[in-house]
Amino acid sequence: MNHLQKRFVALKLMYFGQRFYGFSSEGQMDPTIESEIFKALERTRLLIGDKKDIKYSRCGRTDKGVSAVGQVIALFLRSKLKDVDANNKISGEIVSEEHNGEIDYVGVLNRVLPNDIRIVGWSPVPNDFSARFSCLSREYKYFFWVDKLNLLAMESAGKKFIGEHDFRNFCKMDALNVHNYRRHITSFEISPCEMRSEGNQLGAIKIKGSAFLWHQVRCMVAVLFLIGQGLESPDVIDVLLDIDRTTRKPQYPMAPEIPLVLHSCEFGGLKFTCSADAGRALRTHFKNECQLYQLQAAIFHDALLSCLPLSKSAEDNSDKSPWNETDKKRASHVLLMSRPTEPSYKERQAKLENMKPRAR
Repeated sequence: MNHLQKRFVALKLMYFGQRFYGFSSEGQMDPTIESEIFKALERTRLLIGDKKDIKYSRCGRTDKGVSAVGQVIALFLRSKLKDVDANNKISGEIVSEEHNGEIDYVGVLNRVLPNDIRIVGWSPVPNDFSARFSCLSREYKYFFWVDKLNLLAMESAGKKFIGEHDFRNFCKMDALNVHNYRRHITSFEISPCEMRSEGNQLGAIKIKGSAFLWHQVRCMVAVLFLIGQGLESPDVIDVLLDIDRTTRKPQYPMAPEIPLVLHSCEFGGLKFTCSADAGRALRTHFKNECQLYQLQAAIFHDALLSCLPLSKSAEDNSDKSPWNETDKKRASHVLLMSRPTEPSYKERQAKLENMKPRAR
């Protein structure tokens, strides 16, 4: 296939992450989003060479169960067009928005991808483009049921994240590979969604920043939920961001992974497009998937209504959200700053240094 034309492109992806072991295929678990994408690329014969030859890069490395509607990857793909230079120009002119004559990358790939992964657009990019390092910002969304959470307290606390801070107390620390835990958060917002269930409102937390640490968003959201339940003060954010005062991260569970979505990745000058046919197919597919999940929800709702009648006390308890405090939970809650702590970064580094002579 060396005689075939190729060009450097960025692909914008959507995937529902519930059944996948994360995005990256570098681990031992399968399936992953990345493995499914490369199966589709090989099946459609769009690849020319291996991963090293195609200059493959990805914007975000989402974990097991996490979804995306704006993930971006970049790589060399087979092309119909000739004389494409390093800046993705043809005969001195930038390719038209319609990309007339080019392979319909979106339509071709979506015909062979599983239903929970879709390419939603593509764009030509210069040869020095990196989906990871050329990204200006990333925005995550975390969906949740509002229930009786104090959204004003959560929003007040969340605004404290804005700016550049050391987030080592809001992530899963990787002392072997990560040595700088400062990250810049540019915006934070909590907003209602259109969906309601049993009188309960769906909400979304939106967090935008230049880059994020491992499990950072889920740790941030977990602490915000404690604040929304009235179990912690909003001031706990300031205390956890002060690494001189709080050198060790208190032990607390992360928020669940399923509601987390990589919503968008921002790049300068990129415009993702697809053919009219591919766009119509995408709209039909997303509409059908929405209706399928609504049918599944209707079945579970019917099962809920068909259950044997409960006593009044049991019924009251069955309506409690996992995130909604009860008197018992409040009484048993241990404040974050009173909990056992994880090893500090310096302690982890010292342990790694002690292990080197043994390895040698």
